[in-house]
Amino acid sequence: MTLLTLASLSSPAAAQSVVDQGTFSIEIDGSVVGTEEFKIRRVGFNRSAIFIADGVVVLGDESGSQEIRHLLRVSGPAGAAEAYELTLSGAEPLEITMNLARPRFVSRFESPEGQEEREFRAREETRIIEVMVAHHYYFVRNLQEGESAPIIVPRDRREGTLSTGSIVEEELRLGRNRVAARRVSFMDDASEHRVWFDRQGRVLRVEIPDLGYVATRTDLVGE
Repeated sequence: MTLLTLASLSSPAAAQSVVDQGTFSIEIDGSVVGTEEFKIRRVGFNRSAIFIADGVVVLGDESGSQEIRHLLRVSGPAGAAEAYELTLSGAEPLEITMNLARPRFVSRFESPEGQEEREFRAREETRIIEVMVAHHYYFVRNLQEGESAPIIVPRDRREGTLSTGSIVEEELRLGRNRVAARRVSFMDDASEHRVWFDRQGRVLRVEIPDLGYVATRTDLVGE
């Protein structure tokens, strides 16, 4: 499935709606290093709905800059992954394509070093959570404390399980505002992921302490 095929859907435009759209500021170890812009669209309704999430992450420092484009297609309210594409441009270009072909995901990695093909298990309701891509956590917003979901982290060529720990209702500061938020502590096989959601399920902030990574919404500051 090409990027164009994944994005173009047979449903009429009237059946499409944008469920979230915005921008994150990205920090690593306390320094602002880039931004993430994204849009999540829903096509159809209820259990037959399909979601298309596309985003662009731009990172830069003294050594250069990177632009990383993501396109993810998921099905149903649970957010089970169906297809994914990544294009990284910069000093170390990379392209990833993944497609669901049960009982597995078939993936291809292309870089200047060559091409690699790999398969991942397609367990029920598998989510794709890419490395340092904040809007992908939208698709785990409905996990409750004690629940878990299988995940694939494509750039790391890794699959595992994301487990939901504590859930705390608290206020989160966005700019000068304080907003009501739900902080969820997720754990995978490698690290902790702290995610703040608002009452609509929108991702407000993501922290991965082991990576020094923090992504904070900037477009909602004025709401």
